[in-house]
Amino acid sequence: MTFSHSSRARLTPRSAQLFPGETLFARLARAVCEADCLPRKELFESWEVARRARRIFRGGRVLDLAAGHGLLAFTLSLLDDTSPEALCVDRRQPESFARLARTLEAHWPRLEGRIHFLESDLGAVEARPTDLVASVHACGALTDRVLEKAVAARARVAVLPCCHDLAQLDQGGLEGWLDGPVAVDAARALRLGAQGYRVRTQRIPQEITPQNRLLLGEPL
Repeated sequence: MTFSHSSRARLTPRSAQLFPGETLFARLARAVCEADCLPRKELFESWEVARRARRIFRGGRVLDLAAGHGLLAFTLSLLDDTSPEALCVDRRQPESFARLARTLEAHWPRLEGRIHFLESDLGAVEARPTDLVASVHACGALTDRVLEKAVAARARVAVLPCCHDLAQLDQGGLEGWLDGPVAVDAARALRLGAQGYRVRTQRIPQEITPQNRLLLGEPL
Protein backbone atom coordinates (compact mmCIF):
# COMPACT_ATOMS: atom_id res chain seq x y z
CA MET A 1 0.00 0.00 0.00
CA THR A 2 1.32 3.42 -0.90
CA PHE A 3 -1.34 5.33 0.99
CA SER A 4 -1.66 6.20 4.66
CA HIS A 5 -3.22 3.45 6.77
CA SER A 6 -4.17 6.04 9.40
CA SER A 7 -6.16 8.29 7.06
CA ARG A 8 -9.63 9.31 8.22
CA ALA A 9 -10.72 9.78 4.61
CA ARG A 10 -13.82 7.81 3.74
CA LEU A 11 -13.40 4.68 1.66
CA THR A 12 -15.51 5.02 -1.49
CA PRO A 13 -16.21 2.73 -4.47
CA ARG A 14 -13.29 4.42 -6.25
CA SER A 15 -11.00 3.27 -3.43
CA ALA A 16 -11.63 -0.40 -4.23
CA GLN A 17 -8.78 -0.41 -6.78
CA LEU A 18 -6.38 0.02 -3.85
CA PHE A 19 -7.23 -3.49 -2.61
CA PRO A 20 -6.49 -5.99 -5.41
CA GLY A 21 -6.46 -9.75 -5.00
CA GLU A 22 -8.71 -12.40 -3.51
CA THR A 23 -7.52 -12.59 0.08
CA LEU A 24 -10.26 -12.24 2.68
CA PHE A 25 -8.89 -8.85 3.68
CA ALA A 26 -8.89 -7.57 0.09
CA ARG A 27 -12.46 -8.78 -0.44
CA LEU A 28 -13.59 -7.25 2.85
CA ALA A 29 -11.86 -3.97 2.03
CA ARG A 30 -13.56 -3.75 -1.36
CA ALA A 31 -16.92 -4.45 0.27
CA VAL A 32 -16.30 -1.66 2.78
CA CYS A 33 -15.43 0.63 -0.12
CA GLU A 34 -18.73 -0.32 -1.75
CA ALA A 35 -20.61 0.58 1.45
CA ASP A 36 -19.09 4.08 1.14
CA CYS A 37 -19.42 5.03 4.79
CA LEU A 38 -16.27 4.26 6.81
CA PRO A 39 -12.85 5.88 7.28
CA ARG A 40 -9.87 3.96 5.94
CA LYS A 41 -8.25 3.91 9.39
CA GLU A 42 -11.17 2.00 10.90
CA LEU A 43 -10.98 -0.76 8.31
CA PHE A 44 -7.36 -1.46 9.23
CA GLU A 45 -7.99 -1.16 12.98
CA SER A 46 -10.88 -3.60 12.94
CA TRP A 47 -9.04 -6.10 10.74
CA GLU A 48 -5.83 -6.09 12.77
CA VAL A 49 -7.65 -6.49 16.10
CA ALA A 50 -10.01 -9.17 14.78
CA ARG A 51 -7.37 -11.36 13.20
CA ARG A 52 -5.17 -11.28 16.30
CA ALA A 53 -8.11 -12.09 18.55
CA ARG A 54 -9.22 -14.96 16.34
CA ARG A 55 -5.79 -16.56 16.44
CA ILE A 56 -6.48 -17.19 20.14
CA PHE A 57 -10.23 -17.03 20.74
CA ARG A 58 -12.62 -19.20 18.75
CA GLY A 59 -16.38 -19.55 18.93
CA GLY A 60 -18.88 -17.98 21.30
CA ARG A 61 -21.11 -14.98 20.86
CA VAL A 62 -19.26 -11.78 19.93
CA LEU A 63 -20.12 -8.83 22.16
CA ASP A 64 -18.82 -5.70 20.43
CA LEU A 65 -19.10 -2.88 22.99
CA ALA A 66 -18.98 0.82 22.08
CA ALA A 67 -19.37 -0.70 18.64
CA GLY A 68 -20.09 2.31 16.42
CA HIS A 69 -20.38 0.98 12.86
CA GLY A 70 -19.89 -2.63 13.99
CA LEU A 71 -17.12 -3.56 11.58
CA LEU A 72 -15.22 -5.34 14.36
CA ALA A 73 -18.20 -7.66 14.98
CA PHE A 74 -18.62 -8.36 11.27
CA THR A 75 -14.92 -9.11 10.86
CA LEU A 76 -14.75 -11.39 13.90
CA SER A 77 -17.79 -13.24 12.53
CA LEU A 78 -16.26 -13.57 9.06
CA LEU A 79 -13.08 -15.01 10.54
CA ASP A 80 -14.90 -17.66 12.58
CA ASP A 81 -18.17 -19.22 11.46
CA THR A 82 -18.44 -21.10 14.77
CA SER A 83 -19.54 -17.85 16.44
CA PRO A 84 -23.33 -18.09 16.01
CA GLU A 85 -24.09 -14.43 16.58
CA ALA A 86 -22.68 -11.02 17.38
CA LEU A 87 -24.26 -8.19 19.34
CA CYS A 88 -23.08 -4.63 18.74
CA VAL A 89 -23.86 -2.27 21.61
CA ASP A 90 -23.70 1.51 21.57
CA ARG A 91 -25.88 4.39 22.71
CA ARG A 92 -26.83 5.20 19.14
CA GLN A 93 -26.92 3.09 16.01
CA PRO A 94 -25.17 5.05 13.27
CA GLU A 95 -26.45 4.97 9.71
CA SER A 96 -23.16 3.33 8.73
CA PHE A 97 -24.14 0.13 10.57
CA ALA A 98 -27.16 -0.55 8.36
CA ARG A 99 -25.27 0.34 5.17
CA LEU A 100 -22.36 -1.87 6.16
CA ALA A 101 -24.66 -4.74 7.13
CA ARG A 102 -26.52 -4.66 3.80
CA THR A 103 -23.30 -4.67 1.82
CA LEU A 104 -21.45 -7.35 3.77
CA GLU A 105 -24.47 -9.64 3.94
CA ALA A 106 -24.81 -9.35 0.16
CA HIS A 107 -21.21 -10.51 -0.25
CA TRP A 108 -21.34 -13.11 2.54
CA PRO A 109 -24.92 -14.37 2.91
CA ARG A 110 -23.85 -16.54 5.87
CA LEU A 111 -23.63 -13.34 7.92
CA GLU A 112 -27.33 -12.59 7.46
CA GLY A 113 -29.18 -12.65 10.77
CA ARG A 114 -26.02 -13.16 12.82
CA ILE A 115 -25.06 -9.54 13.66
CA HIS A 116 -27.48 -7.38 15.62
CA PHE A 117 -27.34 -3.86 17.05
CA LEU A 118 -28.63 -2.80 20.46
CA GLU A 119 -28.97 0.90 21.26
CA SER A 120 -28.12 0.89 24.95
CA ASP A 121 -25.69 1.90 27.62
CA LEU A 122 -23.16 -0.83 28.34
CA GLY A 123 -24.60 -1.30 31.82
CA ALA A 124 -27.81 -2.73 30.39
CA VAL A 125 -26.02 -5.63 28.68
CA GLU A 126 -25.03 -8.87 30.39
CA ALA A 127 -22.03 -10.78 29.14
CA ARG A 128 -21.95 -14.59 29.19
CA PRO A 129 -19.00 -16.82 30.15
CA THR A 130 -18.81 -18.13 26.58
CA ASP A 131 -18.74 -14.64 24.99
CA LEU A 132 -15.86 -12.89 23.32
CA VAL A 133 -16.12 -9.33 24.64
CA ALA A 134 -14.35 -6.91 22.31
CA SER A 135 -13.91 -3.20 21.79
CA VAL A 136 -11.78 -0.99 19.56
CA HIS A 137 -10.95 2.44 20.96
CA ALA A 138 -13.56 2.66 23.69
CA CYS A 139 -12.57 6.10 24.95
CA GLY A 140 -10.90 6.56 28.30
CA ALA A 141 -12.65 4.88 31.22
CA LEU A 142 -15.05 3.16 28.82
CA THR A 143 -12.31 0.59 28.20
CA ASP A 144 -12.30 -0.19 31.92
CA ARG A 145 -16.06 -0.72 31.83
CA VAL A 146 -15.60 -3.20 28.99
CA LEU A 147 -12.93 -5.05 30.97
CA GLU A 148 -15.09 -5.06 34.10
CA LYS A 149 -18.04 -6.51 32.20
CA ALA A 150 -15.91 -9.29 30.77
CA VAL A 151 -14.36 -10.12 34.15
CA ALA A 152 -17.77 -10.17 35.87
CA ALA A 153 -18.88 -12.89 33.44
CA ARG A 154 -15.49 -14.65 33.27
CA ALA A 155 -15.58 -14.07 29.52
CA ARG A 156 -12.70 -13.70 27.07
CA VAL A 157 -11.82 -10.13 26.22
CA ALA A 158 -9.95 -8.11 23.59
CA VAL A 159 -9.59 -4.32 23.85
CA LEU A 160 -7.63 -1.66 22.01
CA PRO A 161 -7.68 1.31 24.45
CA CYS A 162 -7.52 4.98 23.54
CA CYS A 163 -7.93 8.51 24.94
CA HIS A 164 -6.02 8.09 28.19
CA ASP A 165 -7.22 10.75 30.61
CA LEU A 166 -4.36 10.65 33.10
CA ALA A 167 -6.28 12.71 35.66
CA GLN A 168 -9.00 10.08 35.72
CA LEU A 169 -7.41 6.72 34.92
CA ASP A 170 -5.38 4.50 37.25
CA GLN A 171 -1.68 4.43 36.35
CA GLY A 172 -0.97 1.76 38.95
CA GLY A 173 1.94 3.68 40.46
CA LEU A 174 3.92 3.04 37.26
CA GLU A 175 3.99 6.63 36.04
CA GLY A 176 7.46 7.16 37.53
CA TRP A 177 8.89 4.65 35.06
CA LEU A 178 6.48 4.65 32.14
CA ASP A 179 4.83 7.20 29.93
CA GLY A 180 1.36 7.93 31.32
CA PRO A 181 -0.80 6.12 28.68
CA VAL A 182 1.54 3.12 28.78
CA ALA A 183 1.31 3.07 32.57
CA VAL A 184 -2.50 3.05 32.36
CA ASP A 185 -2.54 0.10 29.97
CA ALA A 186 0.14 -1.76 31.93
CA ALA A 187 -1.95 -1.31 35.08
CA ARG A 188 -4.94 -2.71 33.21
CA ALA A 189 -2.97 -5.78 32.16
CA LEU A 190 -1.70 -6.34 35.70
CA ARG A 191 -5.18 -5.92 37.14
CA LEU A 192 -6.61 -8.39 34.65
CA GLY A 193 -3.94 -10.92 35.59
CA ALA A 194 -4.66 -10.45 39.27
CA GLN A 195 -8.32 -11.21 38.54
CA GLY A 196 -7.45 -14.70 37.35
CA TYR A 197 -6.87 -14.11 33.65
CA ARG A 198 -4.16 -15.23 31.30
CA VAL A 199 -3.03 -11.96 29.75
CA ARG A 200 -1.50 -11.38 26.34
CA THR A 201 -0.23 -7.97 25.23
CA GLN A 202 0.27 -7.20 21.55
CA ARG A 203 0.45 -4.22 19.22
CA ILE A 204 -1.23 -3.55 15.91
CA PRO A 205 0.92 -1.63 13.39
CA GLN A 206 1.72 1.90 14.52
CA GLU A 207 1.19 3.25 11.02
CA ILE A 208 -2.53 2.62 11.60
CA THR A 209 -2.72 4.31 14.99
CA PRO A 210 -0.26 5.31 17.74
CA GLN A 211 -2.87 4.02 20.24
CA ASN A 212 -2.04 0.51 19.16
CA ARG A 213 -1.73 -1.56 22.37
CA LEU A 214 -3.98 -4.62 22.22
CA LEU A 215 -4.90 -6.30 25.51
CA LEU A 216 -6.22 -9.86 25.33
CA GLY A 217 -7.36 -11.94 28.27
CA GLU A 218 -8.98 -15.28 28.98
CA PRO A 219 -9.96 -16.70 32.36
CA LEU A 220 -7.66 -19.36 33.73
